[in-house]
Amino acid sequence: MKVEHYNRMIMAIGRRNFMKGAAALAAGTALSSSMAGRAMAQDNVRAEILKIPGVGMGSPTDADWQKVGELCLGATKANVAEGEFAGVELTFMGLNNQNLHNFLFRGFLKPWEAYTGAKINWIDLAQADYNARLQQSIATSTVDFDIIEMGAPFEGDTASKGLLDEMPDWVATQIEADDLVNYLKPPVGTWDGKTYRITIDGDCHTFAYRKDYFTDPAISGATGMTEAPTTWQQVNEFSKKVKGQKDPLTGLDAYGFLDPLKGWGGFGFYFLEDRASAYAKHPDDPAWLFDPDTMKPRVNNPAWVQAIQDVMDLIAAGAYPPDQINADPGTTAFQQFLAGTGAALTWWGDVGSNARTSDTSVVGDVVGFAINPGSDKVYNSKTSAWETPASPNFAPNMAYIGWGVYVTSNVSGDEKKRKAAWSAAAHLGGKDLSLWTAAYPSGFQPYRNSHFNYDEWEAAGYDRAFVEDYLGSNADSYNHPNAAIEPRIPGIFQYYSVAEDELAKGFAGQYKSAQETADAIAAAWEKITDQIGRDNQIALYKGSLGL
Repeated sequence: MKVEHYNRMIMAIGRRNFMKGAAALAAGTALSSSMAGRAMAQDNVRAEILKIPGVGMGSPTDADWQKVGELCLGATKANVAEGEFAGVELTFMGLNNQNLHNFLFRGFLKPWEAYTGAKINWIDLAQADYNARLQQSIATSTVDFDIIEMGAPFEGDTASKGLLDEMPDWVATQIEADDLVNYLKPPVGTWDGKTYRITIDGDCHTFAYRKDYFTDPAISGATGMTEAPTTWQQVNEFSKKVKGQKDPLTGLDAYGFLDPLKGWGGFGFYFLEDRASAYAKHPDDPAWLFDPDTMKPRVNNPAWVQAIQDVMDLIAAGAYPPDQINADPGTTAFQQFLAGTGAALTWWGDVGSNARTSDTSVVGDVVGFAINPGSDKVYNSKTSAWETPASPNFAPNMAYIGWGVYVTSNVSGDEKKRKAAWSAAAHLGGKDLSLWTAAYPSGFQPYRNSHFNYDEWEAAGYDRAFVEDYLGSNADSYNHPNAAIEPRIPGIFQYYSVAEDELAKGFAGQYKSAQETADAIAAAWEKITDQIGRDNQIALYKGSLGL
């Protein structure tokens, strides 16, 4: 489907109604392929785990994670004998953000450890420390972990250097890998034709907004807006005009869009990408970060400069909460938006699953979701000119291509340890367990076709309209014909991290303009490319774009 036709259709009939049809089709397809005898038992497991602890019953606890892990052990028991891994010790490196990720994995894997006899030791990292720790291990040849939670962008840094163990065929069967949404299927998770990844996350950014900000008479009178913005131009205008109003929920000062202005170990760059992709990702060009023939950065072209200028304009207008210069993405999501500050932000799926199932969220009844805003204009890098399309240009950001679980080559020479590592990883990436992580606070978002069965979510206690809105925004992003997909090339987080450093200087006024800030990023990116090897980067970048 042509991009312009897709955009017009969504705008004309409304995303929710469109996704009802899509969900019905997906559900029908899923049902037709799962009429085997075990379907009934699997459905019972899925229904049972979705009641733990129950939507609206507060945040899940370690006891809940262990219950879910225990109920989802069926696939493990089919492939592993009880006590088979006695004496095996494995080291797992992953995140500890917001008490999610590794904390949940511990609970999910305790029943697995009890059944298999293996023991897991943990390396817990803050998100801001993740890239540096991984790169240090790679550079010094001191990979001290057997299993790693890692995003697809790092496959260039690890798989290309022989640091990962190839996935056995039985694992793909156990996790039902064919259930992944299309954009997460190979080549994602593969390198040189070999598969290395168990996907546990989808990771696209979507637009979350407070519906009460657009029904409040005072705010609507000040901003002239009674519907959530659909373009960045509208987002910026609203954010400036809402200043001086009061938040409808808390009675405190009202704020518009929440940009994170502090770096986050490279991960904060995704939030500038959310703005830039609408300006920079032309429907006729798969590239938007670099020129595919030369690896020349596009980050200082007019599209990216516009994105940086947007943020600088809002800083100058005083449109952000106080001390926003020190707000990283964790702050904007968990300490601001979910806690009742601000009208909108872009983020991963955590905002959706936390809105209704976290003790700290106060916005569950007023939150809405959509794909990331588009733009009234789009830059054509091939002609070096702005274009004004008939309808806004949308380019949802497939930020990070999802977390996965990988097994390192540390275990490749020990078949018992290797099977144990892959069994633990497969347990975390199982089809049933993944439904729970999509529905409850986990650090992950929907990423399988089977996650888009609205009836399962409604039976678990989710409001139907909320589910259609939340899941619909994810599905629309995954399936968008102009989605902005990042490259799986070596050093990608080196690029992102240095970009954060330069952006911080620009936002603090150390550079004279958005253009000067963007030029500094581009110069730093050129140095990284030359250090890694330009010809190799060109080849890998083209490959990642399908060129």
